[in-house]
Amino acid sequence: MSTPILEADHFRLGLFSSNCSGGLAVTTVPERWSGSWEDNLRLARIADRVGIDFMLPIARWIGYGGETNFHEGVLEPVPWATAIVASTERLTAFATVHTAFNHPVVTAKQLATVDQVAPGRVGLNVVAGWNQPEYEAMGVDLPTDHDSRYALAQEWIDVVTELWSREGRFDLPGRFWDLTGVEALPKPVAGRIPILNAGSSTQGRAYAARNADFVFTIVGGPEDGAGVVEQLTADSAAQGRRAGVMTPTHVVCRPTRTEAEEYLHHYADEKADWDAVDNLMRLQGLHAQSFSAEMLETFRGRFAAGHGTCPVIGSPDDVADEIERFAKAGFGGITMAFVDYAGELEYFAQEVMPRLAKKGLRPEVG
Repeated sequence: MSTPILEADHFRLGLFSSNCSGGLAVTTVPERWSGSWEDNLRLARIADRVGIDFMLPIARWIGYGGETNFHEGVLEPVPWATAIVASTERLTAFATVHTAFNHPVVTAKQLATVDQVAPGRVGLNVVAGWNQPEYEAMGVDLPTDHDSRYALAQEWIDVVTELWSREGRFDLPGRFWDLTGVEALPKPVAGRIPILNAGSSTQGRAYAARNADFVFTIVGGPEDGAGVVEQLTADSAAQGRRAGVMTPTHVVCRPTRTEAEEYLHHYADEKADWDAVDNLMRLQGLHAQSFSAEMLETFRGRFAAGHGTCPVIGSPDDVADEIERFAKAGFGGITMAFVDYAGELEYFAQEVMPRLAKKGLRPEVG
């Protein structure tokens, strides 16, 4: 049984955060993404048709305030992923799961069940957690140090992978979960489910290199990203593994660079929800440890435009060239976010994907 996301021999393209109201754009423009199921289904079917490899959701439990209460409405990733793979033919959907809020035995069975629906096309995105107000909303303490947070996350993924691979009934004693007489059927059809983990802190990147098939990490751009890829590849190899590296981007593609830059300025400056941006940046700075203080100051505009991710802005030629730079830096793929995912993906597929195919980065689009 194949797992397309692992076996792809081309540069992978994914869609990030479409399950959330606003997507990654912290803006008040009326065309901002709704995050509704109807729009997600429409987007998934377009993505499936044009050859996008995967969709990656965010797990979010409360909004960020501001005029829009950015990420107020979020489709929970496990049922979302189930519906996505059931409604498509080729697309992979990851389910994003917080280790602090989800019991590993339940998650192992949930995802093995989704894998029965579309064998090989569901993935697990493991989140160690960072957003303190969400912990408070859940009545769970957020460990003050990354080491404790990732110790829990390590035991969590160890339990999940053991349940996917081990037969019969058995005990799994541990520090965070002390399991007696546990068993797990069904198993994933191919014996495992692809694992992605977002890690940008030192501990997060080490965890991802140790456990994930793909390390999902934030960088400033292709140039500084090349060093990150080299280090993560070496860290993974030291564990006897070969993890790929991907990074998130936000895309504005228009017929000309001027048009793209004008729209970026419109939605991410003139119409930005600055209160929500500042709330998001404050939480990232205090709790995520994914960004340095200098990055947070520099990236305020990037947070409005795309939650702090890399900008890919310009004409179809510009966008294709920028994606090629990520590939040359060693990345195995990127995720993309748009202000209006479905409408803008159609144009991206028509104009940019054939250019990527000519560069040898993607298969020819049928």
